Amino acid sequence: MKGSRTVKKRPAASASPPPPAASTSPPPPTIRYGGEAAVARGKAARAQTPREALGQCRIPRRDPVALLEASHAGRVPELKAIRYGRMLADPFAFFRGGAGLMAGDLARLPRSAVHAQLCGDAHLNNFGLFASPERTLLFDINDFDETLPGPFDWDLRRLAASFAIAADVQGHDEATQRGLVDTLVDAYRDRMRRFAAMDLLDVWYYRLTSKTLLEMSGDDDYELEVIRKARRKTSAVFAAEATERLPDGRWNIRDAPPFVYHCNAATDRELARFRANEERLLADYRQSLATERRVLFDRYVLHDVAVKVPGIGSVGRRCYVALFVAAGEHPLFLQFKEAADSVLERPLGRSREAHDGERIVNGQRLVQAASDIFLGWAGSDALGVEFYVRQLRDMKASFDVTAFRRRDFHEYAEACGYALARAHAKAGCPDELLGYIGKSGALSAAMQEFALAYRRQNEADWQALRRAAIDGRVPAERDGDD
Repeated sequence: MKGSRTVKKRPAASASPPPPAASTSPPPPTIRYGGEAAVARGKAARAQTPREALGQCRIPRRDPVALLEASHAGRVPELKAIRYGRMLADPFAFFRGGAGLMAGDLARLPRSAVHAQLCGDAHLNNFGLFASPERTLLFDINDFDETLPGPFDWDLRRLAASFAIAADVQGHDEATQRGLVDTLVDAYRDRMRRFAAMDLLDVWYYRLTSKTLLEMSGDDDYELEVIRKARRKTSAVFAAEATERLPDGRWNIRDAPPFVYHCNAATDRELARFRANEERLLADYRQSLATERRVLFDRYVLHDVAVKVPGIGSVGRRCYVALFVAAGEHPLFLQFKEAADSVLERPLGRSREAHDGERIVNGQRLVQAASDIFLGWAGSDALGVEFYVRQLRDMKASFDVTAFRRRDFHEYAEACGYALARAHAKAGCPDELLGYIGKSGALSAAMQEFALAYRRQNEADWQALRRAAIDGRVPAERDGDD
């Protein structure tokens, strides 16, 4: 990390031996770009690993509960029961919390040799709306904790499986699940073909806006309402709801348990650690920003810090909400979220960045059409934790799949396929990807087979966790919807 300290990468904990080393060497640091040669590379990769092979889902026997237990290494121990409680809600909640489990499974299955920068956890709830620096509302991937270069199909397979699992939880039959995956992959293939025909700079400039989303859905009332809510969620509006002003003029974050709060045994300990290293953390973060953004950040003063319990997969990772105020009137909420090793590093190799916060920020900037101007990273030797930093709740919104009708599911699958294709085209080589994907429906057929098979595997793993909770082998505590 330029101009700052670097925390040494920690070995990832595991409850079982690492997967076979075959075909797990890291991809080259740069992607050779474009043209007929790139298409030929994609076709050669297809000959090496046929598209049909990606539909295979014969996973060797493993203990999912033991693997989940191993994934708690380094997390706040008092939050383990909350993580398990959330994962037990239904098979889709379990799937969201099991990115590491699926990464280990994918490592044991055939994969393509065509690489891109991966989201690493591309399930359907990790797409949503947020504002660009120009305040245009975009639809894109919004979670990069696990980002790493790797086989493009790992993102596509996780996303396809998420649609099958979520639809099954909502009571849709297998024919509907197959149809959703077909819609997803067809959109991905169609958009990749369009991106391959575009100028390289145009691919990088391209954005999937809320306007395009509405055009795709025919101005659907539900999507219109989600977009309206996102536009209303500015920092100023959030501050009015989530803060209180003290007589001395300082601003405080209101407690909103069980998600945001200042006091309990674990929180007191973790907040004390943050406060003890606060000066260095802010200095590290400031150094990670571009020069003109440091000028902007310097206009703000830190007023308060609280602990936040993040989403299912990140429960137990340290996460803080920091409230800054400029000129006594202008609020800025930053989230300092612990950056741990990517779950993809064991099968794919260590990241090039020594600092996991920098890995996440670099991956997000490479994949997203536009990123938060306050995106950065920080860390402290004394604290022993790496963080990435971003704005909290600034014109952001997600779609509630439990409210989806069948038509909504299909429209959302099309939008996610579109967004994933844009991300992979920007961070990879669309010509090479298109060479592998081809013109037939072979990739869609493979993804349908995989998604339904993995839905069944995920159901079995969820049941195993339920049995472990009933038997008292793992703690489980619900804390409400996250």
